[in-house]
Amino acid sequence: MTSSSPVRVDLDGNTIKPLTICMIGAGGFIGSHLCEKLMNETNHTVLAVDVYNDKIKHLLEPESVPWTGRIQFHRLNIKNDSRLEGLIKCSDLTINLAAICTPADYNTRPLDTIYSNFIDALPVVKYCSENNKRLIHFSTCEVYGKTIGSYLPKDSPLRQDPAYYILKEDTSPCIFGSVEKQRWSYACAKQLIERLIYAEGAENGLEFTIVRPFNWIGPRMDFIPGIDGPSEGVPRVLACFSNNLLRREPLKLVDGGESQRTFIYIKDAIEAVLLMIENPARASGHIFNVGNPNNEVTVRQLAEMMTQVYSKVSGEDSIETPTVDVSSKEFYGEGYDDSDKRIPDMTIINKQLGLILLSSVEFIYFF
Repeated sequence: MTSSSPVRVDLDGNTIKPLTICMIGAGGFIGSHLCEKLMNETNHTVLAVDVYNDKIKHLLEPESVPWTGRIQFHRLNIKNDSRLEGLIKCSDLTINLAAICTPADYNTRPLDTIYSNFIDALPVVKYCSENNKRLIHFSTCEVYGKTIGSYLPKDSPLRQDPAYYILKEDTSPCIFGSVEKQRWSYACAKQLIERLIYAEGAENGLEFTIVRPFNWIGPRMDFIPGIDGPSEGVPRVLACFSNNLLRREPLKLVDGGESQRTFIYIKDAIEAVLLMIENPARASGHIFNVGNPNNEVTVRQLAEMMTQVYSKVSGEDSIETPTVDVSSKEFYGEGYDDSDKRIPDMTIINKQLGLILLSSVEFIYFF
């Protein structure tokens, strides 16, 4: 977008003034796509904060692009850098995306997980509150934990009642496993920082929006071990399956692949975030689920779909044994646990921002 582009207006018809946005975690999966959106479609300026910039280099290096000067990269670690408060002070809005958010780390690196998602976020919330700056904080759908329905008998007719498994921001409880199941370290840390932000809003007037993503997927999401990332480590399910397909290995289904998930393509999800950024009167004080409740599949179904798509794209036949069952202990280690279903209720975001996210996932983007 250039200075000669049409004037942008918000959902209430008001002119949108250019903002300076301090984006913490701008170099990650979501941050890189959000930066692209802001550069291509708005006149907002981004102070991009991260320790790495590989995923946004294409936005930083050209000198002839329309957004030259509107994105500045600041290499810093929010754990211990005094420059952070200054960047927040000179911004209109802070977006916090920084987190350890890889399931394989939750029970093997619980301390790092808790520090990253709670302790390291405390100064961000504090600086925004003390300097009267608006905050959009990225949480997770994992704060809901397990569904009420997961505790019902397998043959209970109540399992068909949406009230027992559809997740609502303002009414659904947060149900976690025991403390010994350290996999919940991530969800607990995320829930506690949400509660702190909400309390800052109630007691000190912090202007905030909390985002709960439901399995956003797309390019730059994750790494293929040994190809575009470290040889060791366990990425998320799509990258794990992609890795197996590329190496012609069976796709590993943890505990039978019976967990159910809803997926949404990153560019659709980013549309929702831009509406939050540009409509503070409608977004502030709210927690928003962002996902596609119509895109639910089991992990086993996901494996079958990806196998079919890969065969079509590559021209290779599927291997003789395309999937293999493994236990969660074998795959993730001691202390792993999981939620059964994650279906977002979209009532609040659709009411506040008039947004319907119904597009289907395009798995071809992962190959």
